[in-house]
Amino acid sequence: MSYLDTIRTFVRVYELGSMSAAGRDLRISPAVTSSRIAQLEEHLSVRLFQRTTRNLTPTEQGKAFYGGACEILEAVEAAEAKVVNITERPRGSLYVAAPLGAGRRLIAPQVPGFLQDYPEVSVRLRLTDRKVDLTTEGLDLAFFLGQPEDSNLRIRKIADVARVLCAAPEYIAARGAPASGQDLIAGGHECLNLRFPGATEFQWRLMTAEGAKRFRVAGRYEADDGEVLTDWALAGHGIAMKPVFEIADHLEAGRLVPVATATPPEPIQMACLYTHRRGQDPKTRLFMEFVIDRIGATIRSSEARVMAGL
Repeated sequence: MSYLDTIRTFVRVYELGSMSAAGRDLRISPAVTSSRIAQLEEHLSVRLFQRTTRNLTPTEQGKAFYGGACEILEAVEAAEAKVVNITERPRGSLYVAAPLGAGRRLIAPQVPGFLQDYPEVSVRLRLTDRKVDLTTEGLDLAFFLGQPEDSNLRIRKIADVARVLCAAPEYIAARGAPASGQDLIAGGHECLNLRFPGATEFQWRLMTAEGAKRFRVAGRYEADDGEVLTDWALAGHGIAMKPVFEIADHLEAGRLVPVATATPPEPIQMACLYTHRRGQDPKTRLFMEFVIDRIGATIRSSEARVMAGL
């Protein structure tokens, strides 16, 4: 088992490009990480990494060994999955990422129930609105809204999520309520924008009589946290595009009001991503099954409740 631990350490050092980062990911000290790599190099009689004070770069031997190391770990995990009673005994830590709003309202409430059913599992939930990298961040799966860019990952669709353009009554009283996307642009309305890394402009995809159309919007307010946009909208600072499930309570209470309803936002896909290797892990599959059915029902229920009142 110690040799497998050494191989796991090598794989994480290779993927993260850092001894210290791999140590943090595996919850071992930098000294233990370095020692394991040194032992592996001695065992193989090759140097796996070129080390400088600033960089850690895999050698050609390291690159070759990485592919085989991944195959070894995948084979071990597949073998374990065959002998473990996955309905009773999944175990270990599960690393999950989700957007802030969806994570707080949909994913986090399901974790206690899952852990009650599977007491030998620990869930490490990471909430962020930025794009995550499953491999480099050591994640088992990631929930997301939108379209994935990495075609090498497995995707499990959950639902098409309804969205709404909304503003506080105070904003509407001061600036008026645009009836459509055209009114939104022509009226110079303050749009509250979610900033993604690398984004150069903000476009809202709205449904028109001619089909989906992109509207280039502008505003003085932008943030990389969707919850901040909700707070700004509630304070009357502008118009936000939000998934209905995130603001259902505010819509029902009248704290936020739909605007531009003639051209509603195009629904956005909610799904989860995982690698083939992670998907073989019993606890990953069980968590997906446990969560997906429940949050899909929650999304549909909140949308039906809100839409019936509009």
